[in-house]
Amino acid sequence: MQDVKVDASDPLDLNEQVAAAIRRAIADGEAKPGERLPPAKDLAAELGVNTNTVLRALRQLRDEGLLEFRRGRGITVSGTPERGAVVTRARELVDFARRQGYPPEELARIIEDLA
Repeated sequence: MQDVKVDASDPLDLNEQVAAAIRRAIADGEAKPGERLPPAKDLAAELGVNTNTVLRALRQLRDEGLLEFRRGRGITVSGTPERGAVVTRARELVDFARRQGYPPEELARIIEDLA
């Protein structure tokens, strides 16, 4: 991932900047599904940030469905920005349904009925 930079003066948290840069690399096709990312400590050294900052960004992207963590195989790109957007929206829907009193199982039935 070339040209990835973080700006300490930017109001956006450093881990959010790192996540955005990786998202952009995936969207631009620079990091394709199935490709391995460099280790977090290498990314951190390249960006001049703490390894924990990079790990927070990577976990966020994993939760969005863009990355997959595999023991012994590293971190690979597993999705596209579109899939990440769907996962994010689904998470928002689950949160909304819970606030309205609908458990996930019932929400799944509602979605199945609509599909």
